[in-house]
Amino acid sequence: MTKFILIAAASFLIACGGDRKVETKSADATPSEVKAASPSYFKVDPATAATVTGKVAFTGRKPVRKAINVKSEEPECASSTPTLAEDTIVNANGTLANVFVYVSAGLEGKTFAPPEGPAKFDQKGCMFHPHVIGVRTGQPFVVTNSDPVTHNVHPVPMNNREWNQGQRPGTESIERTFDKPEIGIPIKCNVHSWMNAFACVVDHPFFAVTAEDGSFSLKGLPPGEYTITAWHEKLGKQEHKVTLAASASQVANFTFNGR
Repeated sequence: MTKFILIAAASFLIACGGDRKVETKSADATPSEVKAASPSYFKVDPATAATVTGKVAFTGRKPVRKAINVKSEEPECASSTPTLAEDTIVNANGTLANVFVYVSAGLEGKTFAPPEGPAKFDQKGCMFHPHVIGVRTGQPFVVTNSDPVTHNVHPVPMNNREWNQGQRPGTESIERTFDKPEIGIPIKCNVHSWMNAFACVVDHPFFAVTAEDGSFSLKGLPPGEYTITAWHEKLGKQEHKVTLAASASQVANFTFNGR
């Protein structure tokens, strides 16, 4: 009887498992085996690393930034200085702020180590900060609410997963990730219609957002041929091709016309 039960049990296990192979990890795996299973990241030799710098200029009639009447909608968010739209900011030196500049071609086949910290995104004065944010694929995207009012964070991507989450004042940060590269993901607040921003997601560390003087810097690039792209939410994209020798520094300037 016992023999019959053992045979039946074995037959049941084979029928359920089919011919699939179950792989198990040995608790006695050697350090070399563990190392072989870990991701292999591309490392740039500091002795040959190159740099691309530049500025993003603006030509044409300087747009007038629209004033946002935050006080009438959310008095608790109002400040002593006017709240202005951030879609097209022309700096005092004739350059553009909030332009996302990144390597769009030339890094294919290379996987880089993940960043050490999160990409931080805040809500303050009933505005998103920063207006344009660069994020790595898989990097924690941490959202805080520094306002005394409730907000709603709603990215609307094309290639990544859409999410929509309310955030009350004083509550814990929201933490999400974007898994795929995607430039210019709109982020809106469903509570306050004027609140908007953009997330630009790439799978490498070579990107920047232009500052108050319109400048950018992409450091630590391996020698090679690259396409550098500048993206602006209203004025579109421009590309600049560069060939970087070992330890070289090259300038890539862009000019957007505001006609």
